[in-house]
Amino acid sequence: MAAKSILSRAAGFGETIRHLGWANACLYAAARVAEIASGGRVQLHKYYFVAQPVRATSWLPSRRGQNFRIAQVTQSDPVVARFPRPSQAAPYRFGQGAVCLVASKADAFAGFLWLSLGPYQEDEVRCRYLLVPAGKTAWDFDVHVEPEHRGSIAFLKLWDEANRFLAARGIEWSLSRISAFNIGSIMSHSRMGAKRIGSAAFLSIGSWQLAAATVPPYFHLSTHAGSFPAYALGPGRSP
Repeated sequence: MAAKSILSRAAGFGETIRHLGWANACLYAAARVAEIASGGRVQLHKYYFVAQPVRATSWLPSRRGQNFRIAQVTQSDPVVARFPRPSQAAPYRFGQGAVCLVASKADAFAGFLWLSLGPYQEDEVRCRYLLVPAGKTAWDFDVHVEPEHRGSIAFLKLWDEANRFLAARGIEWSLSRISAFNIGSIMSHSRMGAKRIGSAAFLSIGSWQLAAATVPPYFHLSTHAGSFPAYALGPGRSP
């Protein structure tokens, strides 16, 4: 049984290498080991920054997906309590002026997508995103579809509504960060025309955080919550 377990783990790591490449696969493995061994005190995140054009046309014909409803919600909407996120996440995001679009089917929660039209303070690591040029770029983050609706058109329905929302406000590009360890998210953004504009890695040890990025500031050391790097990101940047 032990040998079978070892072989199974080796095969799983082989799959991770195939999808992420050697460097990111090893980094991912190191991050998991460090997090588990430290009881969560040590965490390592690596992000790709991407820019995705706001589409003038819909991904789906208007007749498709009529059983899905997409609506903008506020913090007081009861559906927010059903979000599969920590309880403090939604108030933190709404507090920054973020917009939340929710998908539902037969009045049942199906997913959400978040947008910010201005600077956004990351909620997974300590950093701030500044959008360049202002008024032409937005920030999208945390696109979620409930397990029973994955593989359906719920994802594209959310994005069609997001593109309509952004285009109506003169936004031409939507920027975001995706985990370098999440092959599904990387592939989804690629299929939607996203281009990579940079990357950053964050090593957190207790209250200390070390950041290294391909965009300025290239290195940043933070020792408390009030210290963080601010990255000016736009579609014209390159990694």
